[in-house]
Amino acid sequence: MPTALTPELTVLAWSVVLFFAHMIIQAATALRDTGIVYNAGPRDEHRPVGVLAGRAQRAFNNFKETYPLFIALTLALAATDRSGGLGATGAWLWFGARIVYIPLYLFGVPWLRTLAYGVSVVGLVMMLGRLL
Repeated sequence: MPTALTPELTVLAWSVVLFFAHMIIQAATALRDTGIVYNAGPRDEHRPVGVLAGRAQRAFNNFKETYPLFIALTLALAATDRSGGLGATGAWLWFGARIVYIPLYLFGVPWLRTLAYGVSVVGLVMMLGRLL
């Protein structure tokens, strides 16, 4: 019989969906700017992309910078049986802030985007606090 997922592992599963969403947004916006022939090829030469595709790439890069920390904290909480409480709240906070971050970055909203990033970091710190 399968073991129930901890709250943090549930968020981890949903974060994979979020990763794919980032990847699709980035690919779709870049494809719009560079064309299908270029993207089907080896892409040896660099082709510039427009503002939206550039923002999508930078938002995805930013996600990938904090994602390993989230994965590590989630697995550490599960492995040490410290799931729940502050850790679960932090995981959901990180996840929610990362969702909000995408449209804020794509639409070029500067201060709210920074706030969303900060909230996601607070979520990671909460998870770390639960672990330690």
